[in-house]
Amino acid sequence: MAFQLHGISLRKALVHIQLLDRKLIMEKGFLDKMEDNAAVQTWSEVIQCEKGDSLAEGYVSKLWDFTRISVTQNSLQELKEIWDQWNDEVRQLFYSNYGDLPYLLDMKVDKHLFWALAQFWNTAYGCFIFRRVDLVPTIEEYTALLRCLKIQVDRAYSRAVSVPTFLKKLMNIIRISEQWVAARIKQKGDDKCIPWMNLKDIILAHPDTKKKVNVFALSIYGLVIFPKALGHVDEPVTDLFDKLDKRITPVLVILAEIFRSLNTCCRAGEGRFIGCAQLLLAWFHSHFWKVDKVSYLVFSKNYSPLKEIVATLRRDDISEEKWTAILQNLQEEDVEWRALWLLPDMILYRCGDFDWVPLLGIWGAIGYALLLVLRQYRSRQFIPITQGLAECEFSYKGDGCKKKIREISNAWNQTRRMKRLVVGPMMTPDYNEWWVRRINDNIPEPSQKNSQLIEEHLRVVPSELEIIRQDFETRNA
Repeated sequence: MAFQLHGISLRKALVHIQLLDRKLIMEKGFLDKMEDNAAVQTWSEVIQCEKGDSLAEGYVSKLWDFTRISVTQNSLQELKEIWDQWNDEVRQLFYSNYGDLPYLLDMKVDKHLFWALAQFWNTAYGCFIFRRVDLVPTIEEYTALLRCLKIQVDRAYSRAVSVPTFLKKLMNIIRISEQWVAARIKQKGDDKCIPWMNLKDIILAHPDTKKKVNVFALSIYGLVIFPKALGHVDEPVTDLFDKLDKRITPVLVILAEIFRSLNTCCRAGEGRFIGCAQLLLAWFHSHFWKVDKVSYLVFSKNYSPLKEIVATLRRDDISEEKWTAILQNLQEEDVEWRALWLLPDMILYRCGDFDWVPLLGIWGAIGYALLLVLRQYRSRQFIPITQGLAECEFSYKGDGCKKKIREISNAWNQTRRMKRLVVGPMMTPDYNEWWVRRINDNIPEPSQKNSQLIEEHLRVVPSELEIIRQDFETRNA
């Protein structure tokens, strides 16, 4: 391959020069798209050549052939009833502070689809692998779905060394007396928690509308996004929630716990998923349900992709076996590579000295290689760096975690992005060769018997309005 024909030291020098040029360009307030993308590609290919991939030659899989994941959910009926009772003024207060979270209350969890989807999760590379297709939820996609305008996308959550007590955090959020809160704290497993029924009483009775909204948002975080103890909100959830007013982005935490929960279940061959299943399925449908035209509303600042995804009617009679067959036989042309509501510009690909993006969750941390899925940004795919991903995950209960947390937190002070490159083929020739020889783990083989199932089940969904982007641009020219 091209990057192997030259001396590594020469290529390193080239990368160094290009990155210095990039720094100079950025200092002058101008960023060249082509040169910037080429510099990152060269750097990625050189490092991958030196370090190898997440799995090395001779690796023997320790994963189970089949993973049975429970997606038992909290009942959300009472949350929905409260939301339905609120007037537009209260709802707008919620949207302005916490984004589009309430739409998750109406997102149906298709258990058959989720069970099938879990079989294609690859713990070594931290992505779904469908035949020759690598896909994973991206930071930009989840940020667009949640549409929380107050957050800063690079302001990462970090578990503090000296964490306030659960009692103090709840008092700060709820603004109720210490005696009331202390009497209602429970112990569930490893974590302390507070029952949803007590939070519901506060929402219904509290005279302060803003406090009602805050407790309602906390309840969604505890019951929908991080549903570990059913019917309760866990202490680590309150630690994240207590920091949201500092404009911390919850997206990194949500992704971290989705990936960690999938990893845990796949390694054990079973388990209960404690990430946000609703958000994961909303993301999935954005890439696999074809849309014939793009609504002009996608380009409006008030457009809510999550609202439209939830409102779209879908078949719910497809069995787990059929979903598995569909995903086994997936072709590249079956994928809507870039979600139509995503308008990407810069691509976050690295933090600090890490070769990829480390994510801090509320229970642990994990690595994340966004260079694996450049096609989701409609950018040309080149060879990504994946070495170290399989070993980077850790729990906050493990030894030495404080030092690791500090390293990751510091890395988020030095985020690195690159411009998209849309010209030419969607994949470099070197990438195709690399993908074929890459050591994978637990990837279901395609079934020739059911090769027509994709066209049969991936129906075309008409857009909300039959007005395409060109019409919108013409009217507003």
